[in-house]
Amino acid sequence: MTDAPGPLEPLGSTDRPILDRPVFERLTMAHRRELKLHCYRMMGSLHEADDLVQETFLRAWRGRAQFDGRGSPRGWLYTIATNACLNAIKARATAHRILEEPARPPTEGRAAAGPAAELSWLEPYPDTELPDLVDGEPGPDARYETSEAIRLAFVAAIQLLPPRQRAALLLCDVLGWSAQETAQLLGGSTASVNSALQRARATLAKRYPTGRPVQQSQPSRDESVLLERYIRAWQAANLDGFIELLCDDATYHMPPWRDWYQGRPAIRGFFDTVWDNFAGYRAVATRANGQPAVAIYARRHQEPEWRAQSLHVIEPADGGIASLTVYVGPLGPDLFAAFGLPPVWPEPEA
Repeated sequence: MTDAPGPLEPLGSTDRPILDRPVFERLTMAHRRELKLHCYRMMGSLHEADDLVQETFLRAWRGRAQFDGRGSPRGWLYTIATNACLNAIKARATAHRILEEPARPPTEGRAAAGPAAELSWLEPYPDTELPDLVDGEPGPDARYETSEAIRLAFVAAIQLLPPRQRAALLLCDVLGWSAQETAQLLGGSTASVNSALQRARATLAKRYPTGRPVQQSQPSRDESVLLERYIRAWQAANLDGFIELLCDDATYHMPPWRDWYQGRPAIRGFFDTVWDNFAGYRAVATRANGQPAVAIYARRHQEPEWRAQSLHVIEPADGGIASLTVYVGPLGPDLFAAFGLPPVWPEPEA
């Protein structure tokens, strides 16, 4: 693979010209989106990914004397970004973000556990930020298709891995780097990288008995119809219509609330307790993590404005919804800006 990092010379080397700003920007900015996606997979946070990409470029600029022009700027930047992520994970309270608390059983009826601000919750990723992978296609050693490796469930699964295992799996099984190239980036031996990969794959096998996520195709006509029906149900405040779209064993998560639900009856039981909290809903189609998504604006009783209320990420299966992750306040409205959506839905001029 030609995009792995080559040996780096000492920072103080002066026997070649240092990259000037225009050349540096041309070499680095073309990789901005794929680096952001890589940082997001490592961190599970859209906002942390933004910060770490900025840090990556700052470190690259300050250390540009290390890049001799003979290696790949892409591999050089991945080296900096991956190590920045590993350092950031060491510095924070928890090594991973979650969609649900481990070993917590599903809730029945009214949500009682409440929001958990002290927990780190996995954030969704806007499709508008996904990279054009013409030059960044996975290498021959990749085990996962690009469409698989951006799904919300996959990112949630790899968050369960220790940071070094997570990095090894992303570099080898998602980007397609060899174990030798990955060892050069992470430090250590090829044998240690292979050992980390084996442990990481064993952990994922518990989540994916077939060894990988369910293969997802490009958005289909059935998916478009499902999304249209979902939007109509919410805008008509049709609870029955919404529940009909769920698979019998569907799951429903709502970060940052600890409660989660499984199965149509349980999900219906929860929504019976909250559906009338608002006077009405407006729904806007979007996409997150390569999946259909909907931004919901809600109007409270006796209030005129339609305010950002929640962001819904849908996992379709067999013509219905297999999994629904709904980000609610404060997580929900805070994400609207990242998806290019206003905090208040603008009313058309009279």
